[in-house]
Amino acid sequence: MPKFDTRVQELRYRVLKEIAKHAYAGDLQESLLDIPKVIVPGPKPSMRCCIYKERAIVNERIALVLKANSKGNNNVINVLPIACDECPLGGYTVSDACRGCIAHRCSEACPKKAISFTKDLHASIDKTKCINCGLCAKACPYGAIENRIRPCEKACRNNAISPDPVTNAAKINDEKCIHCGACVYMCPFGAIVDESYILDIIKMLQNKEKVYALAAPSIAGNFTEFKLGQVISAIKKLGFADVVEAALGADLVSIHESKELAERGVLTSSCCPSFISYIKKNYPTLKDFVSSSLSPMATIAKVIKENEPDAKIVFIGPCTAKKQEIKHSSVSPYVDSVLTFEDLQALIDACDINIGSLEESDFGGKGSTFGRSFAKCGGLTSAVNQALKEQNIDFKVNGIVCSGNKEIKLALSDLKNGNSQYNFFEGMMCEGGCIGGPCNLNHSIRNKICIDKFSSAGEVDIQTAKDKLKRKK
Repeated sequence: MPKFDTRVQELRYRVLKEIAKHAYAGDLQESLLDIPKVIVPGPKPSMRCCIYKERAIVNERIALVLKANSKGNNNVINVLPIACDECPLGGYTVSDACRGCIAHRCSEACPKKAISFTKDLHASIDKTKCINCGLCAKACPYGAIENRIRPCEKACRNNAISPDPVTNAAKINDEKCIHCGACVYMCPFGAIVDESYILDIIKMLQNKEKVYALAAPSIAGNFTEFKLGQVISAIKKLGFADVVEAALGADLVSIHESKELAERGVLTSSCCPSFISYIKKNYPTLKDFVSSSLSPMATIAKVIKENEPDAKIVFIGPCTAKKQEIKHSSVSPYVDSVLTFEDLQALIDACDINIGSLEESDFGGKGSTFGRSFAKCGGLTSAVNQALKEQNIDFKVNGIVCSGNKEIKLALSDLKNGNSQYNFFEGMMCEGGCIGGPCNLNHSIRNKICIDKFSSAGEVDIQTAKDKLKRKK
């Protein structure tokens, strides 16, 4: 079994593997009631109060996969209420670290006078008055006041998760959700799930359609127990016609964005769909600064479709937001479906493909060092600088690289208020870039090292990668 960060990832993988195995065998409908028993054999529970609840949760996971492949959902991030542990709603709480001091800075800082003191002089917060402003926590010299937030709410990068007023389970506000998948990765009970399109993709492959796989550069940081060429061979063995680097699309994007930056003077990147969604939902006045480029995924898919209109394109990467991106009218004509690395691992194992036994294959086209570096925060900015240099465009980039919502919020707020000194804004919603994506198989330091090595083996410049792509067409 592959090595995952958590048992939640392992559970998702096992469910997808069983679904895929029966889909390939052609007996999925007949086996739907048996899969939960395979995942949860019993007689003792291993995750919940009883095996019946464990199996019920597996049933809900299966149902979501079936629903996703029937195009039934709008948001690719979903809550399984039965799996939600309904974590206690704490808010700001006084811990045992309270020393009962006489300064009472916490009480003085509270604008709602919600803090009183018990007989033993310890502070107590009246939840009916508290507005969770946090001023008391900042004032306490002992750090004795803690903000206890549910893991999913804490992980959410746009405050889109709150308790359902009826069930108390987590609820996603689709109007705020930017589909980054941070909650999917951080929920300790696996109650938040991204859609999986494996059934649609299996159908494409079984119908002998010409299906191209677009592999994100971060693939080099996954499946690290095997050679990358063996992983490419495993993808082809699934039935894909070829495996193309999304880095080639990144090379094309860097050429376009460098020209656009020089023409417009100020620009934000357009590669991360969560970043674009964040701008549109929180800084709508800045949307005109967003580059007109399609993402690298859509850019290279468009090239393939223009030459082979009947081809199907499946993107493979660590990102849940890509599953939302392909629903956009600007992208849907070019990209037919998306697999995460977790999905891909499930497909490979469902087909009993031994990756380590395969001969190595190469990508259909080789991206540049700069295009491959898009997996890491800062890679795009380096590529834009290189593209300007190669095209002899005299423009000085003063860029800011932001990963995670805190850095992004600061940079965009300055731009909105006219206080920014920067002219290029590279935004990646995942910490560190795509290497921090929620659906990487794991997030070890080894992943980054492998991606660095992969990037350095690319074409020496962007133009060379572009020229070879042109000849391939």
